[in-house]
Order: sequence, then structure tokens, then C-alpha cells
Amino acid sequence: MKKLLIAVAAATVTLSAAANDIVPAEPQQQPILLQNGTLHTVTNGVQEDTDLLFVDGKISAIGSDLAAPAGAQIIDISGKHVYPGVIALDTTIGLREIEAVRATEDAEEVGAVTPEVSGHVAYNPDSEVIPTIRYNGVSHAQIVPQGDLVMGRSSLLQLDGWTYEDAGERLNVGVHVNWPRVGINTAWWERRSPEEQRKANAEARKNLEKTLVQAKAYYDAKLAGELQGTDLRWEAMLGLFDGTSTLFVHANDQRQIEEAMDLTQEWGFDWVLMGARDAWRMADELAAAEVRVVFGAPFGLPSRHDEAFDQAFATPAALAEAGVNFALSYPGYWDVRNLPFAAGNAVAYGLDREAALAAITLKPAEFLGVADRLGSLEEGKQATLVISAGDLLDPIGQKVEALFIEGRNVDLNNRHLQLYNKYKQKP
Repeated sequence: MKKLLIAVAAATVTLSAAANDIVPAEPQQQPILLQNGTLHTVTNGVQEDTDLLFVDGKISAIGSDLAAPAGAQIIDISGKHVYPGVIALDTTIGLREIEAVRATEDAEEVGAVTPEVSGHVAYNPDSEVIPTIRYNGVSHAQIVPQGDLVMGRSSLLQLDGWTYEDAGERLNVGVHVNWPRVGINTAWWERRSPEEQRKANAEARKNLEKTLVQAKAYYDAKLAGELQGTDLRWEAMLGLFDGTSTLFVHANDQRQIEEAMDLTQEWGFDWVLMGARDAWRMADELAAAEVRVVFGAPFGLPSRHDEAFDQAFATPAALAEAGVNFALSYPGYWDVRNLPFAAGNAVAYGLDREAALAAITLKPAEFLGVADRLGSLEEGKQATLVISAGDLLDPIGQKVEALFIEGRNVDLNNRHLQLYNKYKQKP
């Protein structure tokens, strides 16, 4: 009992120490007029010396010399840049805090098939990591549960809320599948023989197909009114069969991607390819099949000995040239703050600047079904935007000065900034 009490106390201290004390912003109280800024609209190009007015959390006007409504707050942003809020795909933000402390890890459920799991349920809005992510202009994140096969459902949350309920932009967007391995792992830590690995790969693939068959049988039985009970696993997958939910397939190897393309075509799923490290090898096929791709290795090392050192950096430009509909992600949690810089790095390796910005704003919004309100600076959309004194995609020139989420002025204070200011004073 004494050991149990000590463990509980230690976990409590750890969790409290990992909680941020930044208060979520209040709803917008008055009209706000941004004057004379450079607007990176994504959908209507770059507009210099332009005003932007937002009222009650929505963009109401964009143009030159806009009239200020009564009681409006006027902010002169001459020489500064305005961008849509960055949307981070494929993250575990709020599910992980300190990897070495088990009490702060809640990203994965027990079992290989857990579609009923929802990422937002375990989301910790007080994570110390979240304010550091916002500081680089990330306003929203897709929270994805982890796992071996059928991982669960992801949700899109805005990163300034008291709870997941008020942070929820769109809950249970779709089901995530970690595609079974197709090759043999030759790394030093792999203890299984090649034959054992092949057997495990085949069993995982068979388990995935069995899961889909069972879920479809449940769906058909429900439509026919013949269910004898409720199974939460298959309830979570119903939307895959009527088109109201998306299947997110995590696959990197070309053989995995090819298998996923065949299976999703057979089942008729609305799907998105996640990770896609080998997408450059089959860019034309992906474009022809109109596969939506989330490239998740923008800073990755070469996958094979004969690949160029800069293959990961050059892949976004290759996908764009082939006509692939793609977005960029930086999977993880604390390092998600570097997502805008990953887009900038892709620009340095040939990707068009506007396409790079769209890959972290509008494209994620489209893939998650929220492009009607997020992802670009347009009248009628949310006033979710970033003001930076420099290029948002440039790690040296970027300087985010304000982040608004639905018109709410978010506090940009964070642990990294606090430590920087502390040690800047050290003799």
C-alpha cells in the first residue's frame, strides 16, 4: 500500500508539473481591423498593402482602405505577413508529454484492432507542449491514436481550449490503419527470423481483411435491422461503408502503398495515404488514381543505401510536378512546431512557395473536411490566422507576433520562451 501511494503521488506531481498555466483566450469582443498587411490568402494569391476585418470570429471583409466599424480595434501591420493558421496532420499532441514517464503517455490502446478508440478522449489540453506548437503558427492539430493495425479514430482540435469539447473542430474524422509490413527487417534489434517475419506479416494482413469483412457484415446487418446487439468496434467503422468517414492508411513502403491502393479500390473507401515515404517512386500512379497523400517525412533520412541524401527534401516537389494532391505533416508531438519550416525546406528543394503554404493549411483542411471554414483567408471563413514579422516558412526570418483562433487572440507565452528569457539574463 505504501508503494502504491508513493507511485500515485509521484504520478500526480509529474502530471501537475507537465501542465501549462496559459489561460485560453476569451471569445472575440469587438471587431478587429488589420491594416496594410501582406495577406497570404492561399486561394487568391498574395495581396500586399491589404486590410482584413474580422467580426465575431469570422473574416467579414478583405480589401484596401476598409472602413472600421464602430468600436473596432485597429492594428497597423504594415510590413508584416498574415497567413491562415497552420493545420498539423498526424500528431500525438496532447497524448504524449514525456516519453520517459509512462504516466504522461496515453497514445495507444491495448490490442491490434481498436477502431472504437478516439484520439480526442485522451487529449490533454493542458499539455506543456501545446503552447510551444502554437508559437510557430500552428492553430489546429489532427490527434491520432497509435497502434499496430487498426488504431482508432482521429479528431481535429484547435489548440486553445479548456477541454476537447470546446477545442473540437471535427471529432472522429476517420479510422486509421497501420498497414501490415511487407518486407523483412534486417536491423540489429530484430530478433525474429525472416520466416517468422513473413508469417507475422501474412497474419497481420489476414487480420486486417477479417476486420473489414466483420465490420461490413455488421453494417449490412444494421441496415437490414437484424442486429442482435451493439459492437462498439464495428459501430466506429460504419462511416467507411456509407462514405461519411475517411480511412487513413499509414504506409511508407511502395509495396504497402500498392496493396493499400488495391484494397481501397476493391472496397470503395474514401481514403488518404499517410506517411508515404516512397510516394516519389510512384507519383504518376498516385496522381492517376487521385490518391490524396500526406507526406510525413519532410526531414527524413534516406530509406535505402542507394537513395539520394536529399530524397525526402525533394519529394514534395516531385509529387507536385506529377500532379499528386498532397499535404505535408511532421508526425509526433513536440517537434510538430517545425512543420512550417518543413514546408519552407521543401521550397528550397523546388516546391512552389504557394503550394508549400497550401500543403500545411488548405490541403489539410480539405482532407479533413473543414475547408469551408479553415485553411485560407477568405470572407466568411474563420478568423483563424497568424501575423508574422517575417516569412512564416523561414526558421530564421519568421517571427510570429499574434495568433487568432476564431477571432480569439491566443496567448503566445510558452515554456520555451520562458526558458529563453531566463537564460538570456545569465551572466
